[in-house]
Amino acid sequence: MVIIATVVAVLAGGTGLVAAIVNLGTYAPERQAGAAVLGPDAAVPQVFHGWGSPKLFDPLAERTKDAKALTEKEVFSQSELAVTKKLKLKLVAKQLDADCSAALWGGTLLERVSAAGCTQAARGLYASSDGRYVGQYTLLNLKDGKSAAELVESLKTLYRGGWANPLTSTKASFPGGGYSEAGGYALGHYVGMVWLGKVDGAEPTAKDDFVSLTLALRGAEKAVYRRVVAITGSAS
Repeated sequence: MVIIATVVAVLAGGTGLVAAIVNLGTYAPERQAGAAVLGPDAAVPQVFHGWGSPKLFDPLAERTKDAKALTEKEVFSQSELAVTKKLKLKLVAKQLDADCSAALWGGTLLERVSAAGCTQAARGLYASSDGRYVGQYTLLNLKDGKSAAELVESLKTLYRGGWANPLTSTKASFPGGGYSEAGGYALGHYVGMVWLGKVDGAEPTAKDDFVSLTLALRGAEKAVYRRVVAITGSAS
């Protein structure tokens, strides 16, 4: 199916998450203030990279054509996401909020998602089967593709002053003050936010395949691809 091949191609864009280590963006006062408010032991990403919406998602450019609300079951239908044959990401917590401010922090970010008509924020927390990694996927339901693209673009400098609140679980958590990476993806009128780190808070080495981990974590986006098919009526 062509759409499956496209999924692989689009997800391959996740390699930019690692490349973004050398592209930290402008460290604006707003980002400094956000980190200061949260404290030195807060869990916030140190690296962010964003991508615009591929043409594949043009049928989802307007929420009026995709009015059915997201469900937890729809977004987090898989309890495990395969990274390799031996390594998996296991879903340990999930939450769907109708009030997007419950899932996010940062004054400017909250203002922007409100202006973008955010009606839902779905979050899933994952722990790797080897106990080394923690990841969270957040999916925001905005009013249109223009708003989604603008939000992802703004996050390139805003992410340290506004990001997703981490879910909590006894099985996984982002270490306070530890290193983590993030990515933002416009998907029609949706925005996907990927967040990945090591449980020990250390920076990744050559032995840590953050690219494959990121691609696996984006498995929740299959729900958005299914909505494209539902609108177009064809997997092509």
